[in-house]
Amino acid sequence: MALLLLRVCFICVAAGIATLLLGIDISGPAYIPYLVIFGTVLCSLGVIAVDIFTPRKQIEVISAVYFGLLVGVLLTYILSLALSPLISQTSPYTAPSILLMGSVLCYVCTSLLLQTKDDFRFVIPYVEFARDLKGLRPIVLDTSAIIDGRLAELMETNIIESQLVMPGFVLAELQAIADSSDRLRRARGRRGLDILNKLRVQPKIEFQIHDRDLPDFAGQPVDMKLVILAKHLEGKLITGDFNLNKVAKVHNVPVINLNEVAAALRPQFLPGEAFEVRIVKAGEGPEQGIGYLDDGTMVVIEGGRHRINATLPVVVTSTLQTQAGRMLFAKVDDTAVRSGT
Repeated sequence: MALLLLRVCFICVAAGIATLLLGIDISGPAYIPYLVIFGTVLCSLGVIAVDIFTPRKQIEVISAVYFGLLVGVLLTYILSLALSPLISQTSPYTAPSILLMGSVLCYVCTSLLLQTKDDFRFVIPYVEFARDLKGLRPIVLDTSAIIDGRLAELMETNIIESQLVMPGFVLAELQAIADSSDRLRRARGRRGLDILNKLRVQPKIEFQIHDRDLPDFAGQPVDMKLVILAKHLEGKLITGDFNLNKVAKVHNVPVINLNEVAAALRPQFLPGEAFEVRIVKAGEGPEQGIGYLDDGTMVVIEGGRHRINATLPVVVTSTLQTQAGRMLFAKVDDTAVRSGT
């Protein structure tokens, strides 16, 4: 409603300006007044149309342009006053020189603010160049987390509301993997690019590509660049890489490990609980068979070696939690098997 009222008032002001223009004695054909009114209103409608069709405006970019122009004009005015005793006011080159100086200063100030808008913010109510990170922290994406595929499903649950930051060097690494000569590696890279596009077009996900190099990036490997960027943004890393997880923790950077998230969400089985599982291969022990739950948890089954491809009721005997995941040890429930047959 407020925007609608603002646009109506803007059109009314434009119409008022048109009536002021009609008060000027303009010589010419009789259709000139109508052309003035129509052109003024058309310009105002064009401005409103541009505003409507660009709904996602970035306040940091708008603020950078606004303050860049403001500072540039202010510096031009101050310099013109300082140089006024040294230049002739009657010279025909004075006005063009001041305009040239003003355009250069406005460009330099606006360019500087646009390139450094993520590094500082003005202490002005509402107008800020960088997110105040007292609440939600941005999440920096790793190549392994993108290729993994579980991140896209996790984001669709709306559990994570933080901004996703895609580093430019990670995107370049993902493109290099997608262009690899190795067929499996190429397939993984293309899958990662598809998942990345899926995340980018989601309307409920705030997605940003960070393609600016930091001075600390020089000579650093990709994993260290991720850690440096996460520290710079005061954010978190999300990864499925075991080594990157360790490196980030050494540098006191918070990490969301996809493997730990998946392990935490797996159903808990206690000794004595029964369920059915399909035996897919023989185990290392003389009587052991191997099966898998729907979430990928491996089940080692005593008495299942000679029952491959059979779906049998089993009883949990113990569990083992490792860094790679969790394993269940079970035995075939012969009582249930006999009662079933």
